[in-house]
Amino acid sequence: MTVQFKALPTKDVRALQRGGPDAYGRTPERKVSDGDGMPCRHCLRNVAEGDGYLILAYRPFPSLQPYAETGPIFLHAQECERAAETEALPDILESSDYIVRGYGADDRIVYGSGGVIPTVDIAARAETLFERDDIAYVHVRSARNNCYQCRIERA
Repeated sequence: MTVQFKALPTKDVRALQRGGPDAYGRTPERKVSDGDGMPCRHCLRNVAEGDGYLILAYRPFPSLQPYAETGPIFLHAQECERAAETEALPDILESSDYIVRGYGADDRIVYGSGGVIPTVDIAARAETLFERDDIAYVHVRSARNNCYQCRIERA
């Protein structure tokens, strides 16, 4: 089985880049990158030093429910191209490890599926999770701050 890493949908990102409200109904904050760890969840690359970026609350779930985590993410302030859906690790995954966790078709955490996984093993861990019928998709989150990075689906 192969997996695909997926960035945020362009339609959602463009709305935010054009000043639309975030998950809390607030206008995204605008900052200038110092080049140190501002991963854009749309192009899945870090925002370069001197480039503008947005900080906003994001909820990667279609509706509110107890497991619909909301947290801070970064996006390029200017329009960027969405990362291709591929089995290759995204550029933004630079840390040594990440939380990898499975979710069901009901968008709820599948208990026992989460763990802190070495970055080089993320795709293999997702493949193992997808052997389970109760896992619909996987999130990759920061192991330090639990920030949403990207989604993984079956290819």
